[in-house]
Amino acid sequence: MLIRLYEENPNERVLEQIVDVLKRGGIIIYPTDTVYGLGCDITNQKAIERIAKIRGLKPEKANFSFICYDLSHISDYIKPIDNSTFRILKKALPGPFTFIFNASHQVPKLLSSKKKTVGIRVPNNNIARQLVKMLGNPILSTSIRDDDEIIEYTTDPELIHEKYEDKVDVVIDGGYGGNLASTVIDCTSGEFEIVREGKGNLEDYL
Repeated sequence: MLIRLYEENPNERVLEQIVDVLKRGGIIIYPTDTVYGLGCDITNQKAIERIAKIRGLKPEKANFSFICYDLSHISDYIKPIDNSTFRILKKALPGPFTFIFNASHQVPKLLSSKKKTVGIRVPNNNIARQLVKMLGNPILSTSIRDDDEIIEYTTDPELIHEKYEDKVDVVIDGGYGGNLASTVIDCTSGEFEIVREGKGNLEDYL
């Protein structure tokens, strides 16, 4: 199912329909402030396994991100961070960054793995954030890009739908997506270490 939504003013009734799909264990493809993402309700184990299968990954080995509405969610999933780190997050988010932290005990329970770290995303995209807000907990997510290769179907929602319609429940058409992924920053040592250069420039917030 391909559903059109406008980022400036996404239709609330349509958002509710999509949230209902997520609550029932559905998988969606949705726009972010970088590339399109493949997501599900973080609390639904079967849906997490479905996403891992689509990406050809084992759930315990996959580097999924948690898409949050704002920073109020993140303390549930990460070990405590210092005030200066929190201040930088507050300035940089919402934005095109994935911050990797040491995971709290809540994360292994969700992913049925021994995962020690977790990636946190607060994308600057109203559709993604409203879905998370209405769902009431983060969306587990991975980008739909083909590893390091960017091809047209990963930016055009209609082509994304053609490729994935048999594998996912909803593709949200939020307009053309980007072809540059988020900048990934490892914060597990207490420093900010850039793991992957992407769309965001952290220097602007340090």
